[in-house]
Amino acid sequence: MKNKMIVVFSIILILITVICSTLFAKISAKKANSLLIGSTTSLQDSGLLDELLPEFYEETGIEAKVIAVGTGQAMKLGQDGDVDVLLVHDKPSEIAFVEEGHGIKRWDVMYNDFILLGPQEDPLHIKDKAGTDILEAFKLIASQEAEFISRGDNSGTHKKELGIWKELNIEPTYNGYISAGKGMGDVLKMADELRAYVLTDRATYLKLSSKLALEVVTEGDQHLMNMYGVIAINPEKNKAINSKGAQTFIKWLLSPAVQKKIGEYGKDANGRALFNPAAKAYDE
Repeated sequence: MKNKMIVVFSIILILITVICSTLFAKISAKKANSLLIGSTTSLQDSGLLDELLPEFYEETGIEAKVIAVGTGQAMKLGQDGDVDVLLVHDKPSEIAFVEEGHGIKRWDVMYNDFILLGPQEDPLHIKDKAGTDILEAFKLIASQEAEFISRGDNSGTHKKELGIWKELNIEPTYNGYISAGKGMGDVLKMADELRAYVLTDRATYLKLSSKLALEVVTEGDQHLMNMYGVIAINPEKNKAINSKGAQTFIKWLLSPAVQKKIGEYGKDANGRALFNPAAKAYDE
C-alpha cells in the first residue's frame, strides 16, 4: 500500500512538473513574440506607428503594442521595467536615462520640428514680428498675457516649452496660461476652440490641420529641433523584459528600408513628409 502511494505521488509530481513546464514554455514563447513600446501621444497621433508596426509583425512575427503617454511618463515606465523599449523625444533626458543605467543604448531614429501655432487672426502679429524667433514669440505672448495652452504633462513637447520659458527667465503664471495635462491632439483641439497659441510638433499638426483653424506663426528656429530616439530597456529591470525583441525592433527601425518609409510617410496626404530619417548604421 505504501509503495502504491509513493508511485501515485511520484506520478502526480511528474504531471505537475510537465504542466508547469508547458505553461512556462507557452508564457515564454508568448513573451518572445510580443513587444511593449513606451512612446508618446504626439507620435501616436501622427499615425506613423499604425503604419509601421503591422509590417514589423509581418517581417518578424513579433506583435508590438504601444503605450502612448507623455515622454516623461513613458520614461518612468521604462525605469520601472514595465515596457521593453522606448521611442520618445527629449534627447537630454534620454541620454541621462541611459547613463543612469535604465537603458542599454540610445539611437537617433528621426526628427521633425516644433512649431508655434496661433489663431488665423494672429492677434499679437507674431508671424510678422517673430516668424522665425521662438524666444521673441514667447516674450510677446507673456508680455501681452495672451491665451496659451500648455501640454502640462511632462511630455517632450512640454519639456521643450519649459526650456524656452527657462531660457527667457519667465515664469508663465498669468491667467491666460492654461496647463492642460493632455496629449497633443487634445491640446490642439483646446487651442482651436479657445483661439489660443500653442507649441506643437509639426507631425501632429499636419495630421490634424484640416480639422483646425490654427496657423503656423513661428517656425525654423534652431531651438525647435525635435529628435526622436529609441532605447532598449535594461533587462535587469525586470525578468520579463523582452530584450531580444527590443533589439530586433531597434535593428528593424534603423534599417535603410524602414528609414526610407519613415522619410516618405505623410507625403501623399500632407504634401510633405511628417518625419526625416536620422538613423546611423546599427551595430550590436
